[in-house]
Parts: sequence; C-alpha cells; structure tokens
Amino acid sequence: MINKAVGSVEEAVSFITDGAVLMIGGFGEVGSPIELIHALIDQGTKNLTAINNNTGNGEVGLAALIGNGQVSKMICSYPRSSHSKVFPELYKAGEIELELVPQGTLAERIRAGGAGIPGFYTPSSVGTPLAEGKEVREFDGRQYVMERGLKADFALIKCEVADRMGNLTYNKTARNFSPLMCMAAETTIVQARYIVEPGEIDPEHVVTPGIFVDHIVQVAEPVIESQLIAAGRSYP
Repeated sequence: MINKAVGSVEEAVSFITDGAVLMIGGFGEVGSPIELIHALIDQGTKNLTAINNNTGNGEVGLAALIGNGQVSKMICSYPRSSHSKVFPELYKAGEIELELVPQGTLAERIRAGGAGIPGFYTPSSVGTPLAEGKEVREFDGRQYVMERGLKADFALIKCEVADRMGNLTYNKTARNFSPLMCMAAETTIVQARYIVEPGEIDPEHVVTPGIFVDHIVQVAEPVIESQLIAAGRSYP
C-alpha cells in the first residue's frame, strides 16, 4: 500500500532545490507550515520564488526564510502587515523582487494553474499600475485584465489530519489557499498534526485527495507564530 510518510521535516524538504518556485500555505499565521519552513532554512536552499498571501511576520517562518536571504522574489497580496518588518526593509533596499497580486486574483491564478488553465480575465486591477503590460479586453461593455495561471515546483502545506496515502483534512480556516496549492504544485510536501491509517478519514471529509500529495511528515505539536513573535523569538 502507498505510504507517503517520511521520518523528519529535514527529509521532507530535502527534495527542494535552488531556484525553485515554492507555494507556501497559510493566511498570516493560520495554516503556515512553520516547521517545514524552518527546516528549509536549515537546508540553505536559495534563490527561491515564494508564493504566499503575505510576506510573513516577525522573524520566524516565512519572514525568517526571507530574512536569511533565501528568497529572491515574492508573489503575494499583502507585502506588509502589522508585524512584518523583514520584507519591507529588504524591498526598500532593492534586495528582493515583488509581484503584487490582488488577493482574489491570487487565489484564482493558483486555482487556474492547478486546473491546467493558462490564463483568464478579471476586472480586478483595471486602470491601476497592476494592469500595466497586461492584455486588456472588453466583454459586455466592461474592461478585463488577462492574468496567467500560477504553478509551482513545490508546495509546503500544513494540515490537521493526513492518512498515509496523502488524503488531507484541515483545521477550519487553516485550509485557506492550501487545497489550491496542492493542485498547482508538481510536488506537495505536507506537515500533519496527526497521521492515520488509510480508511480512518471519512471519505466525505477529505478536502485534498492523496493524488495531489507526495510527502507527509508528522509534526504533533506545531509552533504558533504569534506566540513566537510575542516572545521575541527569531529563527535561526
């Protein structure tokens, strides 16, 4: 029987290579696979393009990956939030590239990439700097901008329960972008609070089918980003 479980977070991220395009699940701290990100920092993989809703907070998780100089480009909707300081400083210094995407458009670009749709039209960003250089067409008297689907080499995902075949469930809003990213990535790497045997997850409760998942590692007690920030923690 297929068993996609690996023994450690270090082994799970060992497949990620320099120059990869990397989707990272999470909406702020909710659903952020911090342990996988920290293992990637330890590995030292560099020149990454990271796709996420934001650019991380404090000096842990995604913000720490950026601060360690391993990300050359961010594709996101919110490059600055209440606790973000690493990315804004690097961006102002010209040390990291940014592709800004409206949040709904970002979700649809990822969904399109996973569905094999190369592009689509949206009214979001019409008449703004975000539309510059992009095709604009009129449909039924309204202007629309063409956006390209997004795909990635790897996705780092956090889930609540996985079985050994890769079927996933999520903890409420920790689901966010993750199911779309699993579909849009060539290789999906998941940290799960619980790993169970096939058949223990009700098929009606499966959110991400195992066909979209490649490697799973158990992280029974995942850290909480806001608690690390409140304690003044940083990584590494």
